[in-house]
Amino acid sequence: MKLNPFVKAGIGLTFALLWSCPTLAAMTESKNFGLEVKLTGQSEDDRDLGTAGGGDVNGVGLDLRPWIYGESGAWSAYAMGQAVTSTDIIETDTLQQSDGAQTTDSGDRETKKNYLAMREFWVGYSGFTPYPGEILKFGRQRLRNDDGQWRDTNIEALNWTFDTTLLRANAGVAERFSEYRTDLKELAPKDKDRLHAYADAAYQWTPGQWVGIRGHHTHDDGKLDYAEPGVPRDSLDKTENGDISWIGLTADSDAYNWRNTNTVNYWGSITGMSGDRDTVNALNADGTRPTQAKRSDDISGWAADVGVRLRLDPQWQVGGAYARASADYEQNGLESNRSNYTGTRSRVHRFGEAFRGEMNNMQTATLFGSWMVNDEYDASLIYHKFWRVDGNKPVGSNGINAVENNTDDVTGAILSSTSLPLEDGNKDLGQEMDLVVTKYFKQGLLPAALSQSIDEPSALVRFRGGVFKPGDAYGSQVDSYMHRAFIDVIWRF
Repeated sequence: MKLNPFVKAGIGLTFALLWSCPTLAAMTESKNFGLEVKLTGQSEDDRDLGTAGGGDVNGVGLDLRPWIYGESGAWSAYAMGQAVTSTDIIETDTLQQSDGAQTTDSGDRETKKNYLAMREFWVGYSGFTPYPGEILKFGRQRLRNDDGQWRDTNIEALNWTFDTTLLRANAGVAERFSEYRTDLKELAPKDKDRLHAYADAAYQWTPGQWVGIRGHHTHDDGKLDYAEPGVPRDSLDKTENGDISWIGLTADSDAYNWRNTNTVNYWGSITGMSGDRDTVNALNADGTRPTQAKRSDDISGWAADVGVRLRLDPQWQVGGAYARASADYEQNGLESNRSNYTGTRSRVHRFGEAFRGEMNNMQTATLFGSWMVNDEYDASLIYHKFWRVDGNKPVGSNGINAVENNTDDVTGAILSSTSLPLEDGNKDLGQEMDLVVTKYFKQGLLPAALSQSIDEPSALVRFRGGVFKPGDAYGSQVDSYMHRAFIDVIWRF
């Protein structure tokens, strides 16, 4: 199996860093290495809403993630690999985006059933301050914030974290150079030559009450692929770049901490975005070059997310939330939108396990109930209603890929397919019901520094599922429902 240079470099750097530590053998005796075994079954129907043939997913995958961790004084190092085999192309990873694979002439970004990968490899130093929650990490690592709407991904970064009782802060720079997977040899166009710089800080001004500020900037100076007469476009062509900045304010009652016992929990955030973008112009209708190869635009937008959760008793909670993003707002590209907003240990997609909406020209009203019994069981039942903010502009969604086919008038053969345009003036995107249920078996013993890399230190069985009913904005020719469901079995050795 041929590995691309970045994968080779990542593997080599990982072992060089880890095994250069003279006390590694002694450290492994205290459970600083292990294996995460994940078995995932996926059932998915009508991601295309019935507008194309095939596309359904039914299969089982085995995901093995060996990891090793070492410490020596203020220094630490960590690496996690991955080996996946499956009967269909399924998602064994909640960080994996549904649009992660794209059809290309070369097949350089075609997801395969079997692949090897390096998820993380980093070196850490925690000697700048005496606080135990402070560390500087360099390498490919998990970046994550509580609501998952700014950062929740594995990426190459230099990241500093400061986490104490009264103050939490992060600052860093990140850029994706490779997927470090044997099947995905090319980056998605939006990730090519895109540098992220970010910082955030939150202060506990009174017990259990946090206020914060956060900022993010992307500098995208990748080479644009201009339209050429007679040269077909490829989905990996880079057609946009520019500079965009986000700044936001947050306030919460430690609501994303599933261990808190507050009777009332709340969260709120508001974010502004501004920047400029260069976009490649398409060829003229007659196939000739456009007068201007690209156009430049100023962009701006805002987004807000608020929610409240009420604890009825030690086991039951209910709540509601509302999110709205202006027509031209977009997220920074590092988000997963997964968090513990329902009050359980299980992280749930904020905008639907099936629809997987994004903060882009969308408003969402959410109602939920959750149940949790000690460290043994938890469950969340969630209802979402989705609308467009501007009824004449598109929305972002990682879960729906409806297409409009251009067919031959004589044979009926499909000549080409493009994304299905939403019907002008119709704002109703649809509604969804989600159910997430988890059974935990035992509490694991992992080093504290791995809390970002491994979501739950335990063995579990989890069901995640959503049923989405499209609204009027998708027109009358689409199917009535689509669903996506997973069963995950995880055991850590």
